[in-house]
Amino acid sequence: MKEYILAIDNGTQSVRALLFDLRGDLVAKSQIPIEPYVSPYPGWAEQDPEYYWESLCIACQQLWQTTPVPKDTIAGVTLTTQRATMINVDQEGNPLRPAFVWMDQRQTEGLKHVRGLWGIAFKLSGMSETVAYLQSQAEANWIRTHQPDIWRKTHKYLFLSGFLTHKLVGQFIDSVGCQVGYLPFDYKALTWSKPWDWKWQAVPIPPSMLPDLVSPAGILGYVTPAASEATGIPKGLPLIAAAADKACEVIGAGCLDPHIGCLSYGTAATINTTHKNYVEVIPLIPPYPAAVPGYYSLEIQIYRGYWMVSWFKDEFGYLEQVLAEEKGVKPEELFDDLVNQVPPGSMGLTLQPYWTPGVKIPGPEAKGAIIGFGDVHTRAHVYRAILEGLAYALREGKERTERRSRIPITELRVSGGGSQSDAAMQLTADIFGLPTARPSLYETSGLGAAIDAAVGLGLHPDFATAVNEMTHVGDVFVPNAATRAIYDGLYRRVYRQMYKRLRPLYEEIREIIGYPGKL
Repeated sequence: MKEYILAIDNGTQSVRALLFDLRGDLVAKSQIPIEPYVSPYPGWAEQDPEYYWESLCIACQQLWQTTPVPKDTIAGVTLTTQRATMINVDQEGNPLRPAFVWMDQRQTEGLKHVRGLWGIAFKLSGMSETVAYLQSQAEANWIRTHQPDIWRKTHKYLFLSGFLTHKLVGQFIDSVGCQVGYLPFDYKALTWSKPWDWKWQAVPIPPSMLPDLVSPAGILGYVTPAASEATGIPKGLPLIAAAADKACEVIGAGCLDPHIGCLSYGTAATINTTHKNYVEVIPLIPPYPAAVPGYYSLEIQIYRGYWMVSWFKDEFGYLEQVLAEEKGVKPEELFDDLVNQVPPGSMGLTLQPYWTPGVKIPGPEAKGAIIGFGDVHTRAHVYRAILEGLAYALREGKERTERRSRIPITELRVSGGGSQSDAAMQLTADIFGLPTARPSLYETSGLGAAIDAAVGLGLHPDFATAVNEMTHVGDVFVPNAATRAIYDGLYRRVYRQMYKRLRPLYEEIREIIGYPGKL
């Protein structure tokens, strides 16, 4: 009986080959760390596309060496990847330049603004700078402007998911659920934009450069003999469409209903909810495709999110990392001790985590800030303030989502690396004032992809059944009433005031030093 699913998860930090059964149990795993990017110039983030494929092959080959599960019991394979990493390929699918990794900070200046009725509408609604910002961020615009020879040779312009899909099945095809980036995609209709849509002006891409699309749980193709030889995946196995890693993470954490908020404490920190209705939490910024066909993932993102935790550990946490190695424990345990040395609220030290400017909320002028310093504060206070600041920002995102969707969020699930910290989980429960759970399984994005495959292959009849059978709640953290009161005061009376009070100063900084530039 074919009762196992192979899920491949190409994240920012590693590539994982994961074997799940139909109860959602992880029966085998292989993980290959990868270099997230190389940076030939400040602010650039690129990677060799073939490096991703080679790492995927190694991960799969290692999996077969560690699992007793017979290959003929595997029903299908599915793929989820990091979002918004872009690759130009020729007619054979060979890369023409390094991949544009999602963390790249290049902007393209001097682009023609959207014209005609769309341009007038954006000007009247005060959205012209937002649209210009989106244009400047589009990787395709940078390549077309600065590498026109590459652009002319490009046969297909693909997300990483589309590139790896071509490697596996030999077709230029991708999942609707992976279309998260600066392309002429209609997020409401969940397909490529109509010819009259303003996005074709903002990001001029010939429609022929874009791949065919399949909804999540649909069949993308079948593993080719060449891919089978490279990966060890059985030839002819169906590749089932999943979605981008965040969307898969949401259903892998069990957040199928809109009242359950999914926090992702990863490189980018996000709050997501799954909705049947199309809702723009931030005007003109669409919800992304969910891992469930026809559904939307409403998202608020803190771009540099838990990167700030990694930054702190690298810059100020050397002692804990050395001690952890000596004691044979995870560094997170000692960092939790650091957090617990400090009372809730970090003695008034309050952090606004806008380390990277946003599109609209916050605005492109935004910067990070820490206020409330006194002579009592130590590095432990700074570390706790980072965790609290991220939770404050995501709580603000929760409230914005609730206002726009008119559906209250009544419980939380937390996934990503930060979910492994009990201290981070407890302060999240206290700041949100909601029961907060971590899934019983850490590999939620891979599990979400496996849920797509289980439904697509008919191994579970529908998504409600698959999520119920394959996802399970682990530890639950309940808000502490006294701590919640402290956080509620700091959130409402201090944190919520910071951006509007500091924004004029951010504008002055922008005016004086010219960063970030106006478009």
